[in-house]
Amino acid sequence: MSGLFSALGSFWAWFQYAFDPLCGPAGVFTIFGSSSLVACGATGWGDEIAFGVKVTVSLSLATLPIGLLIGFFVALAMQSEEKLLRLAGGVYTTIFRGLPELLTLFIVYYGVQMGIQSILAWFGNDQRIEINAFLAGMIALSVVFSSYCSEVLLSAFRAIPKGQYEAGDALGLHRARTMRLIIVPQLIRIALPGLGNLWMNLLKDTALVSVIGLSDILRQTGIAAKVAKEPFFFYLLACALFLFLAVVSSIGISAIDRWSNRAGVRR
Repeated sequence: MSGLFSALGSFWAWFQYAFDPLCGPAGVFTIFGSSSLVACGATGWGDEIAFGVKVTVSLSLATLPIGLLIGFFVALAMQSEEKLLRLAGGVYTTIFRGLPELLTLFIVYYGVQMGIQSILAWFGNDQRIEINAFLAGMIALSVVFSSYCSEVLLSAFRAIPKGQYEAGDALGLHRARTMRLIIVPQLIRIALPGLGNLWMNLLKDTALVSVIGLSDILRQTGIAAKVAKEPFFFYLLACALFLFLAVVSSIGISAIDRWSNRAGVRR
């Protein structure tokens, strides 16, 4: 079994290298930056910046489903007939839409550590706890993303006629199945433009995690700028990398939009 895991690990490492768009065999830095500041290997900063890109993309992709799930349930709560649920959803969105994203990140990163240490101290354990910067960034960005996402989804819910729910009831479908088969497909189509904008904001907000030591694009280019004393070059490179991710995201969102509207096109 250990041999199988070792083989899988070796294959994954090779796969990552082979298809690395920056420092792989056909990567941009490998081809065009072999004798420059962004050369891959010991002679340049290409490897470090490529790692920062991976961290930024990984953080965004890890945050997205969590934020969508939380936002979906908050939107359900805000349109519930229960007054307490509506109040809780409203308080949640007001807090995390009102706080600056950087402040939310600090509260999660330092507050969670202090909370865990207080609980351990109550049990007589004085061990110092430091939570993972990636995890803290994912939690902070998820709650911020979900607070905005819930408003987008709430507007989409309200755009769906109540007759759609009644049609599900008439067909003998349970409310959960009505939601899955009838409501959610329409919800995705209606909410997609707003969610696409939120995804773009999420990509940009990942730059905030550099302040808690996570090696994202901004932190890696910032270190390179200080050491190489070429701030304009490296920060311009960071701009180019974020713009590239935005362009790729726009293409992906457009493809999803065409897929979600395919039934309307057929009609």
